[in-house]
Amino acid sequence: MLFQLVDDKKFVGVYADGAIHRASLPEGLSKTWRHCSYLGDADIAYASLYCGGKSLGDVCPKELLPRWEYASERVRAHFDACRQAKVDLQSRALLDLIPEKLLTEFFEIKNRITEHVLATYPKPANYDFLLDLEKLLHDIRHREINLNLDALKPHLTTVQARASYRRLQGVGRVIDYDAHRTKTGRLTTKRGSFPILTLNKQFRCAIEPANDYFLELDFNAAELRTLLALSDKQQPDGDIHEWNTKNVYQGRLTREESKKRVFAWLYNPGSKDQLSSKAYSRDEVLKKYYNGSQVTTFFDRVIPADDHHALNYIVQSTTSDLLLRRAIKIDKMLKERKSYIAFTLHDSLVIDFAEGDRELLKQIVDTFKDTDLGSFVANISVGKNFGDLRRLKI
Repeated sequence: MLFQLVDDKKFVGVYADGAIHRASLPEGLSKTWRHCSYLGDADIAYASLYCGGKSLGDVCPKELLPRWEYASERVRAHFDACRQAKVDLQSRALLDLIPEKLLTEFFEIKNRITEHVLATYPKPANYDFLLDLEKLLHDIRHREINLNLDALKPHLTTVQARASYRRLQGVGRVIDYDAHRTKTGRLTTKRGSFPILTLNKQFRCAIEPANDYFLELDFNAAELRTLLALSDKQQPDGDIHEWNTKNVYQGRLTREESKKRVFAWLYNPGSKDQLSSKAYSRDEVLKKYYNGSQVTTFFDRVIPADDHHALNYIVQSTTSDLLLRRAIKIDKMLKERKSYIAFTLHDSLVIDFAEGDRELLKQIVDTFKDTDLGSFVANISVGKNFGDLRRLKI
């Protein structure tokens, strides 16, 4: 049975079979637009994952578009009126704010768009992963971060810093990731979200854990390790840039110079750096995953590409999925625990860690390192705020 959630924060009702059901979830629910935590692991098809996160308006059939735009605009107008009246939208349900007749019309059209998508879009090869990721991002989205703005006052010494501070005062306190905006699947944040991916490093000290401390896990030189793994080459132990300095560039460069050189070669198809090419099989990876017009990654993402961008897409997308799959594994491990995943940041995973879960620490680290492409070297850091983390050896 097709249905739509009335609210994704908590159960207040669902629209199904022409009516809004308030008491409990009806039997036989099988198709809807988007996952919500109170649906659990029920066997339900989620149309938003079939169409790669496109909006309802983008995938709406032409014959329904005028009705959808009209109904959406009326719902939006009610929201705007509530905001102007300073109604707390976070604590109030749609059924309290919008007439039921309008909601019924809105959800009926949404049902028809959902049905259209499920009938016309193929199920993605990585659907199960996308659903697990949606569940994780939903949980992150519905937790406010613990932000201590007073910690930033010593850093407000420039006009730019003070301007950034004022902007930070006005943003939301939740991290709302978008898993579909980039070609590679790398996460971005939505408008109005707390800007965790672009936050000035000086301001990270304002983010504090709700539990006892932050635990950060990140891969050492993740993209280079991904390239090695995709070409079936052995992973070096320890820091890969130091390894490159000694073994690839014959001790002639500093670590920082080695780092710049290898990445300049990696993402410039025209580079003829023979030492880098000898150590890393760029052409072999392209031959495996690029057919001249599109990339198909190790994790079944299909990305239109040209010669200039193909390797970048292969490595960046595979690395991103590698990290997110580790995050999903660890998230499942932490169910029913106080500790939880607070956010991800490029190549790192940050856990709001409770001391009572300390017996899980080694298992968490081992799970993070044990990737789908083999064992990756990882750095482990802890701290009382996100700006002051120290390395931890386990």
